[in-house]
Amino acid sequence: MAEYTFREVIAQAMSEEMRKDESIFLMGEEVAEYNGAYKASKGMLDEFGPKRVIDTPIAELGFTGIAVGAAMNGNRPIVEYMTFNFSLVGIDQIINNAAKIRQMSGGQWNCPIVFRGPTASAGQLGATHSQAFENWFANVPGLKVVVPSNPYDAKGLLKSAIQDNDPVIFMESEQMYGDKMEIPEEEYYLPIGKADIKREGTDVTLVSFGKIMKLAIQAAEDMAKEGISVEVIDLRTVRPLDFDTVLASVKKTNRLVILEEAWPFASISSEITYMVQQKAFDYLDAPIKRITTPDAPAPYSAALFAEWFPKLEKVKEEIKKAMYVK
Repeated sequence: MAEYTFREVIAQAMSEEMRKDESIFLMGEEVAEYNGAYKASKGMLDEFGPKRVIDTPIAELGFTGIAVGAAMNGNRPIVEYMTFNFSLVGIDQIINNAAKIRQMSGGQWNCPIVFRGPTASAGQLGATHSQAFENWFANVPGLKVVVPSNPYDAKGLLKSAIQDNDPVIFMESEQMYGDKMEIPEEEYYLPIGKADIKREGTDVTLVSFGKIMKLAIQAAEDMAKEGISVEVIDLRTVRPLDFDTVLASVKKTNRLVILEEAWPFASISSEITYMVQQKAFDYLDAPIKRITTPDAPAPYSAALFAEWFPKLEKVKEEIKKAMYVK
């Protein structure tokens, strides 16, 4: 075991897969000469050369379309967006081509492609650079959506995403790139569509994903000091979503709290809430609680942003409400 940062394991995962398969290549803004906007492709240009690590113009629609066409013709592209906010420029290619070509061609073409980059907020970046689009992409049949919360998960899930024969949206965070973790030296893969129980518990289930998992784990640790046992589930993947793990936990704890860094309307937490009340209603001893950002664009002001972003105290408050504890 050796310790690596999130950005280092992203580069490791891509490089390990590229060494095995010459059809895999990386393209995006600043991925080559600059080693990536977040240094998540450091050293890859030197190893693989400019034909497989490709700097693009600031033209997301154009290079997304090129990558989709390349995937349809036998390649396995990895497309890096400097932020998923910029993916909206190329979203027509993702939703109307990558996600649908297998069905519309009657299975004659598939589209093995990974679209990766940071999602959600990262401090004072303003409203147009602080948006969480997990639920947008998860709403589209044909796409898989992966949102890891730590370096270990990120490496195993990214390697699986690169080998997947369907388009995968792989969402990271600027605020996680420096996170460190011990990573096995031997190769490993993690399955897409399987949640992970980060902490066992008996009193209440807390579900989350992505960088805000840190808040979930901290809340569970704090609640343990007050005698409340919180089971923490990291979804890892929001499409396909591992409802079985969530349902099994709710049937054990009889309570559910969902933490998500996204707007509340039509969110991932909305879908989980529906599925739990549909399939485990008789097991619930309290209404399902959820914590999201307010239904408003992210503010730029540091003081306002601190109020906008979900707080640890709010998570603990909702856990206590689910437990009918004041």
